[in-house]
Amino acid sequence: MPSSFRTSYAARPIACLYLAFAILFVTGAAAASDCIPIHEASRHVGETACVSGRVVKVKVGSKGVHFLDFCEDQMACPFSVVVFPHDLKDVGDVRRLAGHLIEINGPIKLYDGRAEIILNRVSQVAGGLLLMPPLPKDYDVEKQGHYSAGHLYSKKLKAAKPTPNSTATYGNESDAENP
Repeated sequence: MPSSFRTSYAARPIACLYLAFAILFVTGAAAASDCIPIHEASRHVGETACVSGRVVKVKVGSKGVHFLDFCEDQMACPFSVVVFPHDLKDVGDVRRLAGHLIEINGPIKLYDGRAEIILNRVSQVAGGLLLMPPLPKDYDVEKQGHYSAGHLYSKKLKAAKPTPNSTATYGNESDAENP
């Protein structure tokens, strides 16, 4: 066997690997073109679509609701993603999405004059399993500090009532000495 045949034959798997990577890259780029940018999401309210954008920050609202902010000023932003606390176990640690360009699939709804997608499954985010690991076991969704999972009410300390002294005399003590 000529040595040039062995070299080209050995290089063939590497070339196939590069070709496979190029096909996946082009396919991924084509899939990315199916996503609409966040500023066009309001035109697709009522549809199930893919929306792409860079998450600027993840904000935790009241009662553990998480918001993915795509703009510095969230009130002026045309799109948002909402994750309710009961869905966090199925979604994962959404705090890790800050700073990442994401593609999210789901029904686009209108809430408070803004387009939004409710994130309730990790599969809604492209590459979500890699970007969002499961929540830490000790993560407190409500961030209240003194509450923990499984307790509905916090234990309140009762104020101690002063007990009357049995030897104390009431009234004018000078009268008690002189009958």
